[in-house]
Amino acid sequence: MLSIRITTWLAAAAMALGLGAARAADAAKAPDQLIKEVSTDVLDTIKADKSIQAGDVQKITALVDAKVMPHVNFQRMTASAVGRYWRQATPEQKQRLQEEFKVLLVRTYSGALSQVKDQSVQLKPMRANPEDKDVVVRTEVRGKGDPIQLDYRLEKKEDGWKIYDVNVLGVWLVQNYTSSFAQEIGANGIDGLIAKLAERNKSAAANGSKT
Repeated sequence: MLSIRITTWLAAAAMALGLGAARAADAAKAPDQLIKEVSTDVLDTIKADKSIQAGDVQKITALVDAKVMPHVNFQRMTASAVGRYWRQATPEQKQRLQEEFKVLLVRTYSGALSQVKDQSVQLKPMRANPEDKDVVVRTEVRGKGDPIQLDYRLEKKEDGWKIYDVNVLGVWLVQNYTSSFAQEIGANGIDGLIAKLAERNKSAAANGSKT
């Protein structure tokens, strides 16, 4: 699973991912433009809400669910994390995996969001052609301390750009989960991974802490 250091900096990832209700105009936006607008929207929300800064779990979770998740391709993200075992999963198992993986990430982002204070996001020049359907948007989160590297893999869909992976401090999120997921499936099968994720999510919810 994620290291403590990576989990700590997921606040910045959530900050740069979040966006309000999807608008039709988003489909025409360039991916780096979308990330820039996303960053500003979420930063403003956090700075204006003292309860989020104080760690209100329900409000933070609602913020992440509303602003981040509509812009993530969860099926692709989950399938990539599960790897070759995805093809072996039944439709019901795939649905359960997506549900539990979403809860895992929402709680991770939610716990980290409370750490965001006065950071700002700076976009790096994007190397891509207008016709590209798969791109990487590179950013840095700047505030107190050293800049934090954040890169995003996005794919062009009919309703706009969707994020399917995040690089935090040199580690791609999906790749980081792939190894531990494969170990769990190898030992206990797909149902074992589902049960493990469900147990972890239930425990985190009961403790009111981040995943």
